[in-house]
Amino acid sequence: MVATQVETGSVESTDGTVISYRTIGRGPGLLLVPGALAVAADLDGFAAALASGFTVHTIERRGRGASGPQGDAYTAAKELADLEAVRAATRARFVVGHSFGGFLLLEALRNTGATAGSGAPVGVGAPVGVGVGAFDGAAAYEPGVLLDGVGPVTLEWARRCQDELDRGRPRQAFITFVRGVNPETTGRVPRALLGLILAFAIRPAERRRKHALLGGTIREHQEAARVANQPDRYRAITTPTLLMAGRGSADTAAGRATRQLAGILPRASLVTFGDLDHFGPERAPRRVAAAVADFFAAVGTSGSARAER
Repeated sequence: MVATQVETGSVESTDGTVISYRTIGRGPGLLLVPGALAVAADLDGFAAALASGFTVHTIERRGRGASGPQGDAYTAAKELADLEAVRAATRARFVVGHSFGGFLLLEALRNTGATAGSGAPVGVGAPVGVGVGAFDGAAAYEPGVLLDGVGPVTLEWARRCQDELDRGRPRQAFITFVRGVNPETTGRVPRALLGLILAFAIRPAERRRKHALLGGTIREHQEAARVANQPDRYRAITTPTLLMAGRGSADTAAGRATRQLAGILPRASLVTFGDLDHFGPERAPRRVAAAVADFFAAVGTSGSARAER
């Protein structure tokens, strides 16, 4: 019988920050990592869809819910230490990440396993305790990796977004963010019209929560931008990894990066969902969960697959 009640737990990360997580299901342990502007509960449907075959532990990333603050000295390396703390406590053997959570997942997989505080340098790209081999399999839905250009990326929208937040204009800051991260799609929509669309599409309570997370989200995106356009950093990942993309994957930065990564990771498989968008795990949790479960069931087979769903 599948455990359907969500339980909560917590661990202390290497810097003393408390990291909470939500657990559901029965079976091999699976660590689920939400993206930017998301809290663990946003992936409850996805976690429940995976729960028939896995004990799913959805991390409440720092700066959210019952977890401790992101902090002014935030780095992605601290989040990798958070992931390791939850992995060690739960003994999860699989990991799934969405968007920025997928970026963290890939950074974790490429680390060598030295621990924070061991004398190794700590930063994105430095060992912080999650080593290759720590997971038997991984899956990422449109990971937030930037591979479209050359060298580190300056986020042109970030300064304006932060300025609008500082001036108490979160609605305008959110519009700036949505236009900035999707320049080829929502970035082409006039601000006034996009504001109306967002007000209609996102419920007020959810919109307020996203506004509250914007400051931390800017810092998260800046961490990804700092190591942008370095495809070679992922070539040594040997963990079997399922990469998933939604519709228009050739026309968005996230989709293109996912396809590029499928050709970079030595043990990658690619699945595309032609009728889903960037938020597939939230909007079609059963379909995405089925692809993940099928892949993890086949972990250990050689080669990679390409599929359309």
